[in-house]
Amino acid sequence: MRDFKPYLDWIDQRHDTMCQLVIEWANINSHSYNLAGLSDFLTCLRTAFSALEGEMEDIALDPHQVINARGEPEEISLGRMLFVRKRPSAPIQVLLGIHLDTVYPADHPFQRVIRIDDRRLQGPGVADAKGGLVILLTALNAFERSPLAKNIGWEVFLNPDEEIGSPGSAPVLTQRAKRYHLGLLFESGLMNGNLVSERQGTGDYTVVVRGRSAHVGRDPYRGRNAAHALARFIIGANALQDERNDIIVNVAQLSSNGAVNVVPDFAVGRIGVRIARRDDQQTVQQHLEQLIAKLEITEGVSATLHGGIRKPPKVLDTITTNLLENFRICGASLGLALEWHPTAGASDGNILAAAGLPTVDSLGARGGDTHSPREFLEVDSLTERAKLVALFLMKLAAGELVFSPTQSYR
Repeated sequence: MRDFKPYLDWIDQRHDTMCQLVIEWANINSHSYNLAGLSDFLTCLRTAFSALEGEMEDIALDPHQVINARGEPEEISLGRMLFVRKRPSAPIQVLLGIHLDTVYPADHPFQRVIRIDDRRLQGPGVADAKGGLVILLTALNAFERSPLAKNIGWEVFLNPDEEIGSPGSAPVLTQRAKRYHLGLLFESGLMNGNLVSERQGTGDYTVVVRGRSAHVGRDPYRGRNAAHALARFIIGANALQDERNDIIVNVAQLSSNGAVNVVPDFAVGRIGVRIARRDDQQTVQQHLEQLIAKLEITEGVSATLHGGIRKPPKVLDTITTNLLENFRICGASLGLALEWHPTAGASDGNILAAAGLPTVDSLGARGGDTHSPREFLEVDSLTERAKLVALFLMKLAAGELVFSPTQSYR
């Protein structure tokens, strides 16, 4: 067995630096639609990742296509996506990445990091996923110090739109996934330090209904009530909810127009859907399309359905189980007893897995209360996770792990 200790010790020596970097990066607002903040953050990341001496590239993403409150299509510009690539001809190819956006808008009151105590930082994106960014960077820096690095080529991606469903980066990730043997993503791990094995698929739908207005007192039956039709659609959509089969339907937004004495001629609704089985993607789509068609016949309205399942379910297959077992072996060497569990939350790991790339996507920091003003990070997990990933890469490069990817490098 080779001596990996010097490189792991180097990570331990970086503990304070890692904490400070999380604070600096989390204090930069990088909400998915804050283009100025995303640009500032990308500048910091270019500088930080240049130490890896890889080939750096950033690309523009296609705009996010949304349906606005008037039921009209609208384009929203997205930030740029950064890539860093090294040794593309090495025998083993690994894709690593994490998103650089957060859920907190620039005008949200939760903007600064505070140190709660010696164990925790609290701040916007410290766990999701600025901590993961620091872990990724530190693990790769340690790995690059090892003579074994020549055996693994890698590419890092940092995308600006994961928190809104990766609308611009998803097609890019799907294409790039074909180049690699395995993927490592740095979403926050579970609070107890365990890894995520499976993730539900997620999607969002917008329904736009257009009817005909009429005066409620004079001509109520001439009208075609768009709000009433939308309510029927929502009831029908909610019938998909199935706890036994892990289908979740969340009615999120409903709105209409006009006064109470006018039959509304417009209504819009937004729902979120989560599924655990890939076959349910078609089931959900067909059910919602049938509801739309029925509305037009029974309610006399015009109805359109937008959206879909954007991130298919990430299921646990044999090759991913093999990857997780390898991380368990590495964890045991570090005194960690790693297990794995399914979760309802989706990540870009769903996209990579759907493209055929075996992926472990919960290698970021331990923390909790993400997407809330209470979000926190356990600072000890920064070096803990960086050592875990660095050790995995070194053992993989040394041939000490059994890994037989089904995907051929292209």
